[in-house]
Amino acid sequence: MLTIPGVGPLIAAAFVSDVSAPQFANGRQLSAWCGLVPRQHSSGGKNRLSSLSKNGNRHLRTLIIHGARAVMRFVQNRDDCLGEWLRKLIARCGFMKATIALANKLTRIIWCVLRDEVDFNMQKAFTIN
Repeated sequence: MLTIPGVGPLIAAAFVSDVSAPQFANGRQLSAWCGLVPRQHSSGGKNRLSSLSKNGNRHLRTLIIHGARAVMRFVQNRDDCLGEWLRKLIARCGFMKATIALANKLTRIIWCVLRDEVDFNMQKAFTIN
């Protein structure tokens, strides 16, 4: 888990101690549990998303957002697929929303690593369609 950008020993230890991967059906459920997904106000077939729900585990949410901020600090220096993905995301939605989107994506990646017990693959995680 330490090979994931933005995940250090503190974040890895917090996720290993607090999260059991089988308790979540997918990565979005883990992100929702951490409070990193938008609040939904949907009815009648119309999906309306607002700001972050901030429900769930405040400690993990704070740690993963700080890890995402650390990655965003040097995004212009990255020449890999993560840097390219982030630069396109920043151009599309702005720096702060891109930071939260990265935190959400990192949480989903952590769920996959915990569930499958495999090493992190940068090319697979940040492919651009």
